[in-house]
Amino acid sequence: MGANQSAPKITAQDRAILDLKLQRDKVKQYQKKLQGILDREEAIAKTHLAAGQKDRALIALRRRKYQQSLLAKTDGQLENLEQLVSSIEFSLVEVSVLHGLKQGNDVLKEIHKEMNPESVERLLEETAEARAYQQEINEMLSNNLSLDEEDAVQSELRELEAAVLKESEPVKDATLPDVPTTTPVPDAVEASQEPRERIAVPT
Repeated sequence: MGANQSAPKITAQDRAILDLKLQRDKVKQYQKKLQGILDREEAIAKTHLAAGQKDRALIALRRRKYQQSLLAKTDGQLENLEQLVSSIEFSLVEVSVLHGLKQGNDVLKEIHKEMNPESVERLLEETAEARAYQQEINEMLSNNLSLDEEDAVQSELRELEAAVLKESEPVKDATLPDVPTTTPVPDAVEASQEPRERIAVPT
């Protein structure tokens, strides 16, 4: 069932183009056949001339001339078929483009409906009202605070800004202490390197 649903749908236009291409291929095959007859008639005329049969050679050339006229007609038919196929395919492309433009216009219309002047004006009014309300609250709070309280608020604000700034700074790598450059005491080194005295064990 899934394979049938995913198969592309063949339209009437597709069938028409396919039929025209099949007719074009048949005309090309017929042209090849005519070209073979032309070559054979020319060979026959040469053979008759070589044998001194001029009348038969003339008949072969006349048949060849008739086949040439048929070949010229098929050239015109083939050109018409190819032009028709190209015109249909180009028309289908135009239809597809027009369909895409129509869909795009429908989407733009929907967007314009949502962005009508009344909605934009209402949104701006709501934004202005929100700003005015916030400003009113700020003024009310600042008027109800004493100078000392306002200074304390400003000081707290600066401390918060410093803390946020410090948190945003990259953490520096911890540095290890320097390696001591003092040399060891010579006596202690020599004493550690002296061989131990052998203790005699009584027998």
